[in-house]
Amino acid sequence: MTQRLSQIDPAAATGKVKEIMDATMAKLKIIPNMYRVMATSPKVFEGYIDLNNAMNATSLSAKLKEQLAIAVAETNGCDYCLSAHTAIGTMLGVSADDLSAAQSGNASDAKSAAALQFARKVSSERGHVSDADLAAVKAAGYSDAEIVEIVAITATNILTNFVNNVAGTTIDFPVTSFNTKKVA
Repeated sequence: MTQRLSQIDPAAATGKVKEIMDATMAKLKIIPNMYRVMATSPKVFEGYIDLNNAMNATSLSAKLKEQLAIAVAETNGCDYCLSAHTAIGTMLGVSADDLSAAQSGNASDAKSAAALQFARKVSSERGHVSDADLAAVKAAGYSDAEIVEIVAITATNILTNFVNNVAGTTIDFPVTSFNTKKVA
């Protein structure tokens, strides 16, 4: 897909967008294309960064958050996010098998798999999960607070999936192929 929305050139960024881009460059050594697209609306970009920072501070592990992002990206058919979060998950030490399995809501441990399956349900059912879905994630050992965090991380990833799907954001990470390419 050809990129359909414009991007902000980091050299032309000003104000808070420039501050965020400078901090991102210092940390990652790149400005991801998704950031460049989101920066076309400074308030959306700032809000996303604030939300993402809050999600990074939740009690769930960084590895699980990347697996959740992959599961949601697959559910929403987002090539950009699938590739980005697979690359980030690799950097965090998530095994190749767990990265691939996350696409279908699976993991090498039952507790992570329950979270991934729940996130896929939240995404595909637009939050209208069944009592059985909720009971399954609770039975896996997740507290109510952790379930709220899974939902919030899922919603944050839905935002980026939708922005990238609409924009046709050019993938600037190693491209990851879908296992199932299911679009809910």
